[in-house]
Formats: sequence, C-alpha cells, structure tokens
Amino acid sequence: MNLVAAEKVKKMSASIFQEVANRKLEAIKKGKDVIDLSVGSPDFSPPQFVIDTLIDYAGDPSKYGYTLTGIPEFNNAVGYFYQQRYGVELNSDTEVLQLMGSQDGLAHLATAIINPGDYVLVPNPGYPIYEASVNIAGGIIYPMPLLAENNFQPMLAEIPTEILEKTKMMIISYPGNPVTALADQAFFEKVVAFAKQHDILVVHDFAYSELIFDENPQLSFMSVPGAKEVGIEFNSLSKTFNMAGCRIGYVVGNEQAIDILSSFKSHIDYGIFYPIQMAAVKALTSDFSFLQTQVKEYEHRRDVLISGLEKSGWQVPKSPATMFVWARIPTGWKSRDFAFELIDQAGVAVIPGDVFGDLGEGYVRIAMVQPPERLSQAAKRIQDFLLEFALKNYLSK
Repeated sequence: MNLVAAEKVKKMSASIFQEVANRKLEAIKKGKDVIDLSVGSPDFSPPQFVIDTLIDYAGDPSKYGYTLTGIPEFNNAVGYFYQQRYGVELNSDTEVLQLMGSQDGLAHLATAIINPGDYVLVPNPGYPIYEASVNIAGGIIYPMPLLAENNFQPMLAEIPTEILEKTKMMIISYPGNPVTALADQAFFEKVVAFAKQHDILVVHDFAYSELIFDENPQLSFMSVPGAKEVGIEFNSLSKTFNMAGCRIGYVVGNEQAIDILSSFKSHIDYGIFYPIQMAAVKALTSDFSFLQTQVKEYEHRRDVLISGLEKSGWQVPKSPATMFVWARIPTGWKSRDFAFELIDQAGVAVIPGDVFGDLGEGYVRIAMVQPPERLSQAAKRIQDFLLEFALKNYLSK
C-alpha cells in the first residue's frame, strides 16, 4: 500500500510545535535543563471550585452518557458571563454554541461555510489554524498584513475590489496570537461597516479576553453595534480558567452562522462530558475575583521577562495582553535558527515566528507559562547566549 496525503493536507505545514517539542526532548536527553516557553498551555491550575465541581459530578454514574450538545445551564452561563464581563446581551438558545475548545470551532467553521474558490481574509502573522482550516475547506487565502506601523491592524482599504467580490469570510483576533495587539472601538466599527458593505462574515477569535493588562478595557467585538449582524466571536475556558485539557469553549453571535456550524458539528461529535460542562458553568458564573488575581500574575510575569531581556540589550515591547511576548529577534538571525539554537545552547524553548506566516519571520513568540523565577532565569540564559553570539561575531571579523 502506498498512501499519499490529500492535496489539501499537503498544503498544511508540519507542526512547528512538535518540532520544537522534539528538539527540546533531544536537549533534555543530553542532560540540558530546558525552560519551555513554547506552547501556550497555562501552568496555573483551575480555581479550586471548578475542580471540586468536576469531581462532584464525575462521581455520579448517571452522568456518563452523551450530552449531544451544550446543556441549557452552559448556554445560560455563557450569556451571564458575556453580560457581566463585556456588557453583551445574548440569546442563549440561538446565539451561543458550545465547542470542544475554540480551536475545534475555528477548525470546523470554514468547512461549514466556505465553498471551494471562496476567498477568506486571514491575518498574517496569524494563528496557524486560521490558514489550515481554509485549506481543508478548499477556500483561497488572502493574507492581511499585520504591521507594527499600522498598530498590527489590517489595512482593509488596500484589499482589491476583485478579491472582496469573491470573499465570504474574514478572521481577526484582538488580543491576538501571536501578535498581542489590542483593537479599539473605532477599529471594530470600521470592521462592521466593511463587512456590511462587502457581505462578509467576520470571525473574531477572543480566546485571550481575560488576559488584558495595564487596566486596558476588555472589548468584545459583539459589544459593537451591528456586530451580530455580520459576525461571530470564539472564546474559550482554556486560558481564562486554565481548563485547557478539558477542551471546552464556545462561539457567540450571528444566529445563521451559529446554526450552520451547529448543524455541521452534529455530524461530528456527541457533546462534552457532563461534569466538564458543569465545571464550566461554575467557572462562568463565579464572582470573577479569580480572574482579577490571575491577570495581575501574568502582568508581573511579563514585567519580569521584559526587564530581564532588556539587560541583554534585547529591547522587546511590553505585551498589552495575552500570555505571550511577540519579540523581534536580534539582527543576523532567521527565526527558526534562533529558536533552535536557543534550545540547544541556552536551554530555552520558544516558537519561531515564521510558522505564523511569512511576516512572522524575524520574530519569536515567547509564552509566559513558567513562574517568575524561571522566566528570570530564562532571560539570563538568553542574555548569555546573545553575548556569546556577539563575541563570536566580533572575533570572526
């Protein structure tokens, strides 16, 4: 038998996350202590009340059947959370859909919405599932450059009319991954007007909605007038409540889009384990003091990491949000070379920026998923690595 991957699968690059993990394991086998700042999996635990709820319901033998979809308590909890945190009113019956994590929904959405030949506007740099999902659906990607000089916002007016005539969907994410920029009300209003003008579905990835620093506002795309008419918003409990392994999230907004995705998913899965759903309900309806404490802890980690990198002469902007730092690497390096050498020589694992699109070349993404003391140690190792690199360059001249 000689099996060959489908053409749409061939378009998908190998997972850099696995490549980095393999490189890390090789370094560990050689006796190196590796500080892993690559994958954005929280090292914090869920709140104890979430764990207790999961344990309580897992002890009930009657809760092990199919749930088929989100239970009413879950959909109502999402509605409560959105009203309390973002001032958004949702119809829990028609404007909320449970997902096995936001990536699950993002991966399936294009297949449910896009026909071969349809264009999708995708941020560059952008999270890999955006592009991969369009390739799987047979759609055509039109990259939207996110440049520092434009506050990492796409220049919508520069997209050719002939492309927009064939465009069915656009994906945006604020705060984003890997680019950690924030959007303001004016930008979102521009997006709504743009989508209405060109009849485009807006897909907003809002997975880092509760990791916003320095008292910046938490702005849901759904809070903008007209957003529900043109868009949907993905969110998750993975980062917000450290429930990444539970695989539970949701999408809210436009009823038509949610109905289409719901119909598609009914052929794929049979719902999330009831105890996990109830643990999520508990999280979404808590008093939210946990979230206030957690964001301060991430903010402190960011400051520790940034100040440590500054000591090496590596000037990196402070992330306004998320669990990541998006850092332009020192001159003289390619992203992958820098990331792999950093593992091999310094014992620090980060993700090269080129995996997020060609405009990610020259950057690395650093995840703040270690305690402050380990982040400080990582910064010191990077400092020594850069000094050694500079010395080698000097001696070679």
